[in-house]
Amino acid sequence: MRRSRESVARVRAWVLALVCTLSWGALAVPAKAVPSDLCSLLSPGQIGKALGQPFLTPRTLPAPRAYHNTAAGTECDYLSQQPTGMGVPLKVVFIMYVESSPAAAKDAFARTRPFAASFGPITPVAGLGDDAYRDANYALHVLKGTAHYSINFIPMGTYTSKEDQQEKTLAAWVAGQL
Repeated sequence: MRRSRESVARVRAWVLALVCTLSWGALAVPAKAVPSDLCSLLSPGQIGKALGQPFLTPRTLPAPRAYHNTAAGTECDYLSQQPTGMGVPLKVVFIMYVESSPAAAKDAFARTRPFAASFGPITPVAGLGDDAYRDANYALHVLKGTAHYSINFIPMGTYTSKEDQQEKTLAAWVAGQL
């Protein structure tokens, strides 16, 4: 009788552990699905609102793999409808990569940081995604879940706190959808 009570107690403990594990998994918040059209994460209207001028529909290009065994990306180039003070349209370049898992994205993001640093100092940026930094060419790089992306303005001209905030606003819009 003693063995059967111990066996029943063990079975109950395993069942309780299984129920708790399954319940905890059901309560976890799933990551949002990344859309197949990555350029849809940043609309010309959002860019226009952040930068105070209208932008055209983006030109979509493939972005090469950053490293072997990483995902190919998508480059979305948005041109302003009005020329800048330099006489050319402002181009917002949004490049995004979606990896197979958050760990793969974190690894790919970490591997690109030394490359960015080879052109000059990089500056950590707090409050965006899981990790973020600005490179020496003022491009903002963000890691969020299975994705890593960058946003840059060309030509930059003089970099000010206004451009800094504009890039952060665009990056936050993208991160909020991931």
